[in-house]
Amino acid sequence: MTVAGTAARVEVAIVGAGFAGIGMALALRRTGRDDFVMLERGTSVGGTWRDNTYPGVACDVPSHLYGFASHPNPSWSGTFARGDEIHAYLEHVVEMEHLGDRLRLGTAMQWADWDAEHEVWRIGTSTGTVVADALVLACGRLTEPSIPAIAGLETFPGPLFHSARWDHDSPLDGLRVGVVGTGASAVQIVPQLAHDAAHVTLFQRSPAWIVPRGGTAYSAADRDRFTAHPDELARLRADLYAEGEARFASRSGDAVASARATAEALAHLEAHVTDPALRAALTPDYAFGCKRVLLSDDFYPAVASDAVTLVPSALAAVDGSTVIAADGTRHEVDALVLATGFASTQQPYAELVVGEGGQRLAAHWSGGMTSFGSTVVAGFPNLFVLNGPNASLGHSSSVLMIEEQAAYVARVLDRRAAVGGVLRVDPVAELAYTDEIATAAASTPWMTGGCRNWYVDGRSGRLTLLWPGTVDAFRARLSRADGSEFLPGPVPLPVPSALRAPLEGVA
Repeated sequence: MTVAGTAARVEVAIVGAGFAGIGMALALRRTGRDDFVMLERGTSVGGTWRDNTYPGVACDVPSHLYGFASHPNPSWSGTFARGDEIHAYLEHVVEMEHLGDRLRLGTAMQWADWDAEHEVWRIGTSTGTVVADALVLACGRLTEPSIPAIAGLETFPGPLFHSARWDHDSPLDGLRVGVVGTGASAVQIVPQLAHDAAHVTLFQRSPAWIVPRGGTAYSAADRDRFTAHPDELARLRADLYAEGEARFASRSGDAVASARATAEALAHLEAHVTDPALRAALTPDYAFGCKRVLLSDDFYPAVASDAVTLVPSALAAVDGSTVIAADGTRHEVDALVLATGFASTQQPYAELVVGEGGQRLAAHWSGGMTSFGSTVVAGFPNLFVLNGPNASLGHSSSVLMIEEQAAYVARVLDRRAAVGGVLRVDPVAELAYTDEIATAAASTPWMTGGCRNWYVDGRSGRLTLLWPGTVDAFRARLSRADGSEFLPGPVPLPVPSALRAPLEGVA
């Protein structure tokens, strides 16, 4: 890395230092590349696992599958790792890989422009300008909290915060707490608050399918055994991988697998909620897998207890300390927690990135995110997006997808070094890949299951977050990418209008 004044010159600039950014750095190091910088707006690495510190935060993917293959961790405390453990794991990987000298903390990307004359990316940050041959956006998809438009929310006099920005200076012990949302964060938060708050009022727009979490704590002997026998740890990871791949069937609409999973979820609900009216309110009216399937053993018991009141309605308005549901009921609370998710289908960083011809990435994605290989985008040379379009999973560890994408980026950069020039995605290849995704997703519960989910972009009705297949299928798809996804010549072609607007015929 070279520095001139406030401008640093590197081969690769990585934006973000969560799993995706660190995974990209590992892939570059494996291929002998060391001329890169990691730009991280936070004060430490970790991304989602740095930002989310709410009570009960943990992963719902088995811990020994939720880590880098090159950095197995024998010290996980149990089947499902706590959030602080995952944060510490990522800090440990950075330390073990000696990435500190490539890391710029407290450095937020403010803009990124493609300089066509010099064929480089110019990235403006809060600490100076970086010039890079290639730009990797590893910004994460769950970084910007989604704050619902609720009339009078600004008038609420008590503690009010989003679950991803938990205010530890505002203890909720002994308070009447309203929780808005019943998604993945809420099912972890509510059982904790049920123990400590005076009362919890839970606003549910729609119920989730919830299956038993299970899992066990690993003893000191277990951890010592994993340390002494890495082959045993490798076998465990392989078994967990196979279980995850098998789980895809129930999430994607296989009739037999879905029926079995639905029965398991309903039995789990019935075992913990005896009140018929409450059980009916907690029973989804859409297909299993249509929304993210949640794992919890203590959410239903908490909701069924006297400590929690379920309001089967969205929060519609706030009038001082009185909160009003869409069903007209009024409730008095002292504090409000918004467990309302994130800006996912419309990624905030897209507004900051300008490619060829002055087009913003947000404009290119105005009809929903598109790409080739879930990683490269037409009209944005030498740009790579990790954990972006169709790179999420509903059945297994997202880290597996990140590793495949990072390996693909490293291969593509090797190709660039061999042939020289600029890597420009063929718009036809992007359109074909987008059609592949639409075809694969068309009959799945994500599209036909009768729910509104965060996997589908409301502007076009396309599945833009999830990869509609197994990890094996994604690995195979990227392995078939032979370079033909890039234009052969140096002259950029215009992006077809079909990529600038919602695709017709895709519901």
